[in-house]
Amino acid sequence: MPYTHIDCFSGPGGICTGLHAAGFETLVAIEYIKSCVDTYAANHPEVHVIHSDIRNVTAEQILPYIPESGVDLVTSGMPCETFSTAGNSSRASYDDRQFLFREGIRIAKIAKARMILFENVPMITTKRVAKDSKTLVLDVLKKELVEAGYSNYRQFIIDAEKYGVPQKRKRFFILASRNPEDEITAPAPTAKKIVTVEDAFCDIPPVEANTWKENPNYLPNRHSDYTELMQDDAFWRRETTEHKLLNHLPMNHRAHIIERFHILKQGEGLKGLFARLEPEELEALQKRKVVPKVIYVKRNYRLRWDEPSPTVTSHALDEFVHPEQDRALTVRECARLQSFPDSYDFVGGPYLVAHDDRSQQDKYEQIGDAVPPLVAYAWGKHIMEILG
Repeated sequence: MPYTHIDCFSGPGGICTGLHAAGFETLVAIEYIKSCVDTYAANHPEVHVIHSDIRNVTAEQILPYIPESGVDLVTSGMPCETFSTAGNSSRASYDDRQFLFREGIRIAKIAKARMILFENVPMITTKRVAKDSKTLVLDVLKKELVEAGYSNYRQFIIDAEKYGVPQKRKRFFILASRNPEDEITAPAPTAKKIVTVEDAFCDIPPVEANTWKENPNYLPNRHSDYTELMQDDAFWRRETTEHKLLNHLPMNHRAHIIERFHILKQGEGLKGLFARLEPEELEALQKRKVVPKVIYVKRNYRLRWDEPSPTVTSHALDEFVHPEQDRALTVRECARLQSFPDSYDFVGGPYLVAHDDRSQQDKYEQIGDAVPPLVAYAWGKHIMEILG
């Protein structure tokens, strides 16, 4: 019998994709955002996906789809907006979303889960329940884990690049078990070497901004161990498909933005550009809006071929520029940086939506908010060893 799993706050399916490759069977997924549900269901048709606010999900919606004895694992990657650096000084960051971890615990109790795996940004470790309180959200989470019977737990910070992901991405995890005998540890690093942007992009053909033309064909005779893994449907336990580059569509950029991209050097963003340009040159470029008058630190960073990318976020379209081509990254390139297999089709939602619309996520946001499947794969293999 395969190990069984319920996927809370499932997003587009990053955790499920990695756990499935490791040998888990995901039975139920719960997700609020419709575009994420559409992407998840298209790529994991065997999973019962519940499109709902998790706070409204009942036992009756879950129990018919899981064994009477319960499941092995519940994962809970609750929304991280209130734990991010940007939101930490905002009054709005103190809201009920920071207690959504309770829903993961509630679902685990309903499903009699043997283990729970929580995922979030590292800043969750410093988040207080209220501005005038000394109590940390994490302290409340741990207390309620114990009360729910999951007293055997440990917390970890995992760096994705140590697990074969071409990205510098640190994430916080708590693994908790009902069995006091389980030895709770983090998965050992799996990467034999650091995977670079060049390793990730070497077979991706060029596309030109503003053409709105996809190029689904791989570059001939160009591959790396990483690109072969992204196309290895046997590894991912996915049905073999005709291999082509899905979602490799260039975005539109105004002429002055393309000119801005053109003068960026690899490893340089807006802050570096401000520092490098002479005052007269900077002023002239600002008059033509090639360079903005305000520095956005995490904006327009031209990736380096010889390094992993910085953290891919829901704002990846604005944050990253291709290492050589004068354009933002395509959805497929972002998916490569996150370690989604090439056969994974982000069918849900439009390419772009306004970021103040939290009722849906565009394709970039779905990818940026996901857990890298290779990180989930490492956790899956490790948890299977712990469970025995």
